[in-house]
Amino acid sequence: MSSKDTIKYAERKSIFQVEEQLELAPKFNEDGLLPVVTTCSKTSEVLMVGYMNEEALSLSILSGEAHYWSRSRRSIWHKGATSGLTQRIIQIRIDDDQDSLWLSVDVQGSGASCHVGYRSCFYRSIDLKNGEVSLKFEEKEKVFDPEIVYKGKENPTKL
Repeated sequence: MSSKDTIKYAERKSIFQVEEQLELAPKFNEDGLLPVVTTCSKTSEVLMVGYMNEEALSLSILSGEAHYWSRSRRSIWHKGATSGLTQRIIQIRIDDDQDSLWLSVDVQGSGASCHVGYRSCFYRSIDLKNGEVSLKFEEKEKVFDPEIVYKGKENPTKL
């Protein structure tokens, strides 16, 4: 699969076409991106939220594995290419006005999707106690050690 492989998306002609017809006519935002919610096909757990541009969506459809647009790296990102934790796509859904996606995936390897080492990128919740806001860990242990898996790679989290 190369970046030259692409899907031809339909031109958006009418609300009826976008909402009720069978043509894929995604509406990418002003940055050329669609938000993507990715869940585990077995548990429905939210694993991550990412973005796809036209190329990432085409690569995902054609390869059957999730590709995203990394806003921090400003490049296509084949999820799991470095870690081996690829996301095999079970189903792709698009919302009513075709401006966001939902991927249902099976995560290969240890089943983790977070570069920090947890299963889900949503491993903490917001906790409010006595008027104080803090974070609470919902996942107690990491699935893998990111220092080993990503040794020598730049952390994608930017301050």
